[in-house]
Amino acid sequence: MPHQSMQTLQFDNAQFLPHVCDLIDEGHTVSIRAKGNSMRPFMESERDIAVLSKATDIEKGDVVLAEIEQGHFVLHRIDAIMGPKVRLRGDGNPYQTEMCLLTDIRAKAIRIVRKGKTYDLNGHTWRIYSFFWTNLRSIRRWLLALYRWLWLGQVPHRLKK
Repeated sequence: MPHQSMQTLQFDNAQFLPHVCDLIDEGHTVSIRAKGNSMRPFMESERDIAVLSKATDIEKGDVVLAEIEQGHFVLHRIDAIMGPKVRLRGDGNPYQTEMCLLTDIRAKAIRIVRKGKTYDLNGHTWRIYSFFWTNLRSIRRWLLALYRWLWLGQVPHRLKK
């Protein structure tokens, strides 16, 4: 069989993600590539993939796809559930949060493919990482800076000559 190349298409999230949500509502699971740095260090933009499924049994700590405004979607972790309201926070955003309603949660991540390795979000490894990361909020900013510097080679401009 001849080698087939795969073509990658990019669409604006406001156009693409409603179709993803429709597929999930029909019972499909959908894989999407991460875009942006809000879920660092667990997900890197353009490298890692989130496998999404219907949002059932939502609880604090879950990674969800939520439509926080008409056509504006985020893939963030649930920080708190307060009745019908949900506070979301990206792992790479130690201070910034978004609010939505439970009904605005369109999907739940069930797996993450990170550096080619698949992590079950209900699995032991992911739960341990998540527990420590979410409970280190006071020093997360410094840990993220260290991550960018050591692993990503993004030396702060103050240290460049």
